[in-house]
Amino acid sequence: MTETGRHRRWLFSLWVLIASCVVGDAAVAQTSETGDLSFELVDPKVLRVCADPRNLPFSNEKGEGFENKLAEFLAEKLQKKLDYVFFPQAAGFVRMTLGAHRCDVIMGFPQGDDLVQGTNPYYRTSYALVAKAGSGLEDVETLEDPKLKGKHVGIVAGTPPATNMALAGLMADAKPYQLMIDTRFDNSAQAMIDDLTAGKIDAGVLWGPMAGYYAKKADSLHVTPLVKETTGPRLIYRIGMGVRPADQNWKRQLNKVIQDNQGEINKILLDFGVPLLDESNRPLGAETVKKTP
Repeated sequence: MTETGRHRRWLFSLWVLIASCVVGDAAVAQTSETGDLSFELVDPKVLRVCADPRNLPFSNEKGEGFENKLAEFLAEKLQKKLDYVFFPQAAGFVRMTLGAHRCDVIMGFPQGDDLVQGTNPYYRTSYALVAKAGSGLEDVETLEDPKLKGKHVGIVAGTPPATNMALAGLMADAKPYQLMIDTRFDNSAQAMIDDLTAGKIDAGVLWGPMAGYYAKKADSLHVTPLVKETTGPRLIYRIGMGVRPADQNWKRQLNKVIQDNQGEINKILLDFGVPLLDESNRPLGAETVKKTP
């Protein structure tokens, strides 16, 4: 599996992404050079979002995730009613939702993924190391740091940073968490955070939005984006929205909303603890909330 495929699997569903699915024939819609979205959208008056019903901090059926909040914001700006098509983000997600023309946008998709046509990215983030405040690991910025030698570090098996940990010689003492889970019953991120707070592991490596979200809910946890890795797969990604390959006017409209409202979008993400990065890998905080990804 390629590096991009490994990242898709991690990011999209709590831990399973759709490396095996393709956009079906139903995704090919007629485009209109006039900008008439009726040729592209299921219903031009409704923002129909493809989402996972149990995938916090991204989305759930109760509308509690940051992609839910972004969808609400987007619907308001586009003056559309908001509706969802919920489907587990496992194998077949794109084919059964966006590809089947049941909905018109996936709120979060890594740039460069060929399963969909991506909008301009609206945030940039990375995998991150989570450690207890006062543990002596708060200033660790790379998995090659000698301070991690002999430490019990949690890692979700099969994710990109697992390769980095192996190259750094950390896997012998690592605690793996399952990649393939049923999110109705299991939550690998929450299990890792629970073990960290209980002292069963010394640190954990999670996808940035998950690390920030769960650390924000727990007490005294420090999140460090892993932006200084020199070996292994890249751990930094730009995230945009996903639409059908033929939906050019729809993509342009979404790009315009992203461009005009980046500050408000950043604020929603920061409220959920998402570690945002600028193009120089510096963190974006509340004081720089209006900066672009």
